[in-house]
Amino acid sequence: MKQIPQEENRERLKVLPMKDLVVFPNMVVPLIVGRKSSLAAIESTVDSDKMILLVTQKDPTLEDVKSKDLFRIGVVARILQLIRLPNGLVKILVEGLFKAHVRTMRKGKHFFEAVVEPDLPDDRLTKEDEARKRQLVSLFKQYVKLNDDLPDEILFNFNHLNDIYRVTDFIATYIDVDILEKQKILKTAGLTARIDVLISLLRRENGILAIKSDLDEKVRDQMVKSQRNYYLQEQLRVIKDELGEDEPFSSEAESLRQRLEKAALPQAVMEKAMEELRRFEKIPSMSPESNVLRTYLEWLSDVPWQKETEDVYDLKRVQQVLDEDHAGLKKPKKRIVEYIATLRRVKNIKGSILCFIGPPGVGKTSLGKSIARAIGREFVRMALGGVSDEAEIRGHRRTYIGALPGKIIQGMKRAGTINPVFLLDEIDKLGSDYRGDPASALLEVLDPEQNSHFADHYLEVDYDLSHVLFILTANSAADIPDALYDRLEIVEMPGYHDADKLKIAREYIFVKARANHGLRPDELKIDKQVFNKIIREYTAEPGVRALEREINKICRRAVVEIDKGDRKQIRVTTKNLHDYLGEPRYELKPIVRAGETGVALGLAWTSMGGDVLPIEVNLLPGKDKLNLTGKLGEVMQESAQVAISFLRSRARKYGISADFINKYEIHIHLPEGAIPKEGPSAGITLTTALLSALKRKKFPKALAMTGEITLRGKVLEIGGLNEKLLAAQRLKIKKVILPEANRKDIKEMDPEIIEGMDLCFVRHYDEIYDMVFGEQA
Repeated sequence: MKQIPQEENRERLKVLPMKDLVVFPNMVVPLIVGRKSSLAAIESTVDSDKMILLVTQKDPTLEDVKSKDLFRIGVVARILQLIRLPNGLVKILVEGLFKAHVRTMRKGKHFFEAVVEPDLPDDRLTKEDEARKRQLVSLFKQYVKLNDDLPDEILFNFNHLNDIYRVTDFIATYIDVDILEKQKILKTAGLTARIDVLISLLRRENGILAIKSDLDEKVRDQMVKSQRNYYLQEQLRVIKDELGEDEPFSSEAESLRQRLEKAALPQAVMEKAMEELRRFEKIPSMSPESNVLRTYLEWLSDVPWQKETEDVYDLKRVQQVLDEDHAGLKKPKKRIVEYIATLRRVKNIKGSILCFIGPPGVGKTSLGKSIARAIGREFVRMALGGVSDEAEIRGHRRTYIGALPGKIIQGMKRAGTINPVFLLDEIDKLGSDYRGDPASALLEVLDPEQNSHFADHYLEVDYDLSHVLFILTANSAADIPDALYDRLEIVEMPGYHDADKLKIAREYIFVKARANHGLRPDELKIDKQVFNKIIREYTAEPGVRALEREINKICRRAVVEIDKGDRKQIRVTTKNLHDYLGEPRYELKPIVRAGETGVALGLAWTSMGGDVLPIEVNLLPGKDKLNLTGKLGEVMQESAQVAISFLRSRARKYGISADFINKYEIHIHLPEGAIPKEGPSAGITLTTALLSALKRKKFPKALAMTGEITLRGKVLEIGGLNEKLLAAQRLKIKKVILPEANRKDIKEMDPEIIEGMDLCFVRHYDEIYDMVFGEQA
């Protein structure tokens, strides 16, 4: 039994808290100390008897510890050596002497002090303990051999230990477990219990290390086997090269060769393919490059090079298919028939690429499908919305992991022929960023002078796109890049008027929806007036997508009623329509039904179609102030300033005060303030609304107008007339004032759009004044 020196029996000791370490008796351990309180405790200890209590923190992340944050069992140690480091830290070498229980602990001015009671070993070693010791020693030696992190020198030091207490302390120091388990070992009272705890931990750790060792061995064997196979295959290749023997194609390479020959590749492409095939044959199958070459050769064989469909240029059939698939759209259909008629004669129209521009839901994409069906070609669609990476068009180079051809070549593979109808959808939604400009990449695709030698980065060979019939779609021409727009032939697709929507709803949408919901014609019937009510009061769109959703909703509810057994047959009328669709959501705007003072109706164009835009003017007491609200763009704000300047210059003629700007604070507002509004076409409407407020005369009922105004009162041409007149017709506006320069556009418009509508064409605002305010004068 070790005798404790007289100086070690002191009860009050300085305390050194340790963050993530448990020191055991009989062990010499180096420590780095940096906390001010710990440095103070060490300085005080060194100046006295060099005895200090080492206690572990419960939470190693704490910097400012309290008494409750420390374990109550620690080790009394002696400071053997102290080295002051340049950075202010102190390195000490301590020797654990014996375990001690903390009876009381308090924090002084600079450091903790504790009254401790030594826990000295006094157990005698029994025969059973001797057996446990031998088992413990055997397990620890096995642990050291399995643990690669422990050096073999540990066993050399361990074999020289005879005292059982030193053995247990040595093992407890070097076993790799967390702080709580080490503190548990230190806390365990009695030699037998401590040995049992260590045996249990060593068995667990040895089991884990054995599993890890087995896994490492398997991985090592697999790597050795792969390296051996690679080495042997390289040796075989070199020997055959030296002998001048041509290596025959392997079964996989032979299969690829047959696919390439069957694909009927052009000569230049075939030479490139065979070159890559020879490389593929010589590369080991385990090599990553083998998969890259295999994928590349498969793409070369899958992309069409010669196969094409035979065109059917029957103009009557083309017209029939277009009429079957789409109601209305007379102008776009006419242009398509002309295009196909020309294609019939010249086979390839250079410099003429159709681009359908119109609001969502008017049938742009489906028109492309109809063209493909009419002339007997395959149809491929590529969505360009959100594409901002040039590699989406041209593909990635094979040096990149997971590289693939671009969407153009992928679309050709899906088509399976060299002459499909290729629809590039939403061309106006293209983006660009640091990865390149896809719009620029599309120039080579669409330019007839270049696309016969289209270069995809992945294929690395020229691909002929000159036989492809490209069709583009967009919602707004303003958002198409200029370089692309210059190569396109624009076909405007206005929204459907109510007559077309009625036909589409009855003959297409309802028939399709009823079949999709498993309803027989006799189970669900909808009156004609119901379709009109849905079009006018439940939808507000230029297309028919919302109309289709509402009809599907009726079908779903009909299915529920029939399946419940409530009714066997359902007839939807205007009286019971609200039971299926709820209350109407788009009733006629009150401003259309009755005129008001200081309010005028304008016609607006949006990417979603046309709309009727009321403009409100209030005159308030004030001076020389103009308020514009409703989220107006810069051009529209300038139009309001132009209107004010023009009215001041014509004040005498229009019977208003010339200095009204000094009498009133003018507030101009456009409702639906969350929606941005821009453009000059509201000029005459702004002028009329302001004049109505100044003259205190009501704006006439069921009248709307659109046109840009100049400082001299001239009314200039505007765009989007088709959509604007559709909106006017939808809201039953009877009279519309338009610029004289737009008269030519009316001749190309469907007669149904302006049916029952009085169109008044003007050159100067004086004509508008006479129409609106002349009769009230």
